[in-house]
Amino acid sequence: MPFFSDFKQFALKGNVVDLAVGVVIGGAFGKIVSALVADVIMPLVALVMPSGDWRTSGFILSQATNPKDNVVLRWGDLLGAMLDFLIISLVLFVVVSKLVKAAQGRLVKAPPVPATQTCPFCLETIPAAASRCKACTSTLEPRP
Repeated sequence: MPFFSDFKQFALKGNVVDLAVGVVIGGAFGKIVSALVADVIMPLVALVMPSGDWRTSGFILSQATNPKDNVVLRWGDLLGAMLDFLIISLVLFVVVSKLVKAAQGRLVKAPPVPATQTCPFCLETIPAAASRCKACTSTLEPRP
């Protein structure tokens, strides 16, 4: 059964598990933001719009005897979906940019140690590990 052992090794790798956790958390976060948009922001937008429930707005393309059978181009639904997307993207951008900045702040690297140094007596360039200058033979202080 080499197929199943290979699959088990692949599925239990750290990257795959981390990705799965990220997808689940991202889905839950998306639901939270969608609820925020639908329950808090959209009612405020509906107050500003003249027709109230603007997500049901649209153009009737074909009139039927039963209003349920009308062919309607729902521009309000499209506009609402685009507004949802913009707000969700904005919230995700703010959260991710804050996380990235926080992570970069913790990952500040020390500046690299130069490979050469200058002799303080004759100003000749010498290797950083040298204890004596090759030009004037003066004794150098060890570098920290």
